[in-house]
Amino acid sequence: MSQHPLGNLTGPAKLGAVNKLLDSLTEDLKSGTLQPQERDAALEQLKIYGRDPSYADPIFTKQGIETLTKHAFDSSSNTTAHNALRVLCNALFLKPATRQIFVDLGYEPKACIRLKNNDRDDEFLISRLILLTTYGTTINLSQLIEQHQLAESIVQNLARHAARFSAQPGSMHKADPMKEMALAETLKLLFNVTNFAKQHTGAFDASLPHITTILCNHTLPQHNTPLDPPFSLLINALINLDLTTPTAQSALYPPAEPTRVADRLLQLLDLAMKSYTDTDLDQSVTPLICVLSVVHEHAPTTTTTTTNEKATPAPETETTKADVRAFIRARLLPTEQDRKSVLGKADTLPSRLLRNWTNPLAPQFRSAVAHLFFDLSGRDAVQFIENVGYGYASGFLFENNIPVPAEAVEGGASSAAAGAWKGASGSGSSKRPVNPITGQFLDEERFEDLPEMTMEEKEREAERLFVLFERLKQTGVVQVQNPVEAALQQGRIEELPDDDDLD
Repeated sequence: MSQHPLGNLTGPAKLGAVNKLLDSLTEDLKSGTLQPQERDAALEQLKIYGRDPSYADPIFTKQGIETLTKHAFDSSSNTTAHNALRVLCNALFLKPATRQIFVDLGYEPKACIRLKNNDRDDEFLISRLILLTTYGTTINLSQLIEQHQLAESIVQNLARHAARFSAQPGSMHKADPMKEMALAETLKLLFNVTNFAKQHTGAFDASLPHITTILCNHTLPQHNTPLDPPFSLLINALINLDLTTPTAQSALYPPAEPTRVADRLLQLLDLAMKSYTDTDLDQSVTPLICVLSVVHEHAPTTTTTTTNEKATPAPETETTKADVRAFIRARLLPTEQDRKSVLGKADTLPSRLLRNWTNPLAPQFRSAVAHLFFDLSGRDAVQFIENVGYGYASGFLFENNIPVPAEAVEGGASSAAAGAWKGASGSGSSKRPVNPITGQFLDEERFEDLPEMTMEEKEREAERLFVLFERLKQTGVVQVQNPVEAALQQGRIEELPDDDDLD
């Protein structure tokens, strides 16, 4: 078979070359005329030509997809299968219509069988292939899970990745690009399958220990996008899974170190808040905020057993020693350092989160942050206002139709509540009063010494107020007497002499 220089052809010449390559590969399926190296070279050329779909139309036809699929799944050569899978995955990525063509061929069960192989190339290519078919096709994910062990294969591949990180926990791992790419595709597939086949989420329960192992043992990123894969994909995977099962509880709050997962999530959040711009927060950081909320919500706490006479402490275990919720609150709720100024002004993680409370460029992120702080406050409006200040809390409470208790904002009661501030952990001896609006310690408030207004400035201010009150009266919305007019009627305003008479 004559061969063309890789990538040199364009236009009609490229179309002719693609046609010739596919015809040769199709004929080879019937007669086996090509030598292994010729077959692999033809697929390599097709891969290069297929990167740009222009003048490569035969690849994306029913015949082209069928030829590639048969070489991918019916060949006895792993090299040929991998080469064909690369062309096939690229075709399904570039032309969505080809995804249904592949599904109609009925090769998904064979794909699930190949996914079981302990081979990172197979893992990467097959995971991507199935992932692409979850978009806009009639693929039967339930059947693949129930009859072809799709869930078990995904869990097993995650277990293999977790094993390499468990071998040397906490150390710097030399990244293997192929293994990292395979892990990324497996996590993407896990997310899509649990998203589109929610009724089978339980089949992936066993993946949770492996996800948390990789999350905690993978080297923290050293760049300006800390939530790049695999961390973003690990976090996304947690979103769809049931985190209330015994397996999930053991994975998220391991008895020997119950705060381990929460600590890693908080480390990533701290890095993310220092790295991402306003426009990146919605897509990149919002899922992390949501997972932290769930981890806080389902975290074990120190419990007691109540009798008719007294409360008896629960048996002391590693889990009850460390209250995970208190650990998270201590890292996220404003501290004494934050309260030395108006909340949101300090260079701390809680302040960076609060500064985005009203960020117009990140509506999903700011909503997730507000809900997280409300959850950290036990979903109690008074505690919420005490934690973040009425200035931040009021809008959230109004938008969510949550009534504001009078004692939370009225002078005496709010002062008493704020004055008993005990910090994020709820314990301590701090009795410093707090401004209920700004959240700042009252004894830390500083006001600029402004010069006293001149007589001319006082006159202009009085005139401005007079005009404003007159306009307000004309609206008819409220009945109010202009205070300047009232002062004139009561003789409390003295006519000043003109400047010329003051000489």
